[in-house]
Amino acid sequence: MASSGKPRVLILGGVGFVGRNLVEYLINNDLTSKIRAADKVPPQTAWMNPQHKEAFSKVEFKSANLINQASVEKCFHDDEGYFDIVINLAAETKYGQSEPVYKDGIVKLSLNCAKEAAKRKVKLFVEVSTGQVYSADKKASNETSKTSPWTNLAKHKLEVEQELSKIDGLNYIIIRPAIIYGIGDKLGLTPRLIGGAVYKQLKETMKLLWTKDLKMNTIHVLDVCRAIWHLTTAAQPGEVYNIVDDSHSTQGSITTFVSNIFDINHDYLGSIFSNIAKLSMTDVVDESNDKHMAPWSRACDADNIVNTPLSPFIDQELLYNKHLHLDGSKLAKTGFTLEKPHLTQESLQEVLDDYVSMGLFPQSLANSKS
Repeated sequence: MASSGKPRVLILGGVGFVGRNLVEYLINNDLTSKIRAADKVPPQTAWMNPQHKEAFSKVEFKSANLINQASVEKCFHDDEGYFDIVINLAAETKYGQSEPVYKDGIVKLSLNCAKEAAKRKVKLFVEVSTGQVYSADKKASNETSKTSPWTNLAKHKLEVEQELSKIDGLNYIIIRPAIIYGIGDKLGLTPRLIGGAVYKQLKETMKLLWTKDLKMNTIHVLDVCRAIWHLTTAAQPGEVYNIVDDSHSTQGSITTFVSNIFDINHDYLGSIFSNIAKLSMTDVVDESNDKHMAPWSRACDADNIVNTPLSPFIDQELLYNKHLHLDGSKLAKTGFTLEKPHLTQESLQEVLDDYVSMGLFPQSLANSKS
């Protein structure tokens, strides 16, 4: 350990959604003696809010393409000594990508980093996976439940998980979060918020596939960061831990919040119609995304938003009748308690307000009343 007694930490993918929040959490709570954030995206072009920019001014940033072995070695090398903890948040996070993109951006990247961690005798390697590796049952999945990944991304994450145990000398843990939301989220619940904004503009009822009972369990990014850090000392090596809040979130509970924020009506197509739609799911999803993109672009233009990372696009993989339902009791038994146990309308409004303040979300659509 470093002379201060606090660990030296390397965060791979440190500029991403969870990464930037983790950097801020570690800095604000003075938990480390050094943080290096490695990412292929520089902080200056990563749409960061002022709080995240401030946190990043206090850490070392290293530009890295972790698919490249030489880049991995440079990333891990530090003249001051080895890193004690390496947290892997670096991976292709977009849905609907091709097999080779995931092979390189998830499997090759993660195993490159894990092998380097073993070689350098890192005290702990934290692999952040996904709750989508479980079979999509209504029953809550615990860490020993059957795995049957239902997104291509999750399939490749599971492959990484299975390979970690084969790396000699690697001390690791695996974390499987529910849908992560909070400040900086672009791919979790934010596309649903943008969808709500679009229907406000269209003055139409928002119609959703399946039913309100579809399980879509959630976890606030702050609790993900707190859990990661808690597990660096509380976890058993080689173990898997789910991270999920107490909301038991469903498509219904999430959509109710979205509808309230934008003062719109919503309805569900139900299982029978949705099963018919499933036969031509690609067409249904393409049509839906096309319908949403034009009004979103118009609203951005009207508010002089020239460039934004936000989009109402939802990939087909996330629109199937698949439950994300996790049991978080194993993590709770380690003494971890949630700071944000329930998804609230206020916490979604907070995400929206942050994007509006940065000029990335149309102010004209963000107010709850027209």
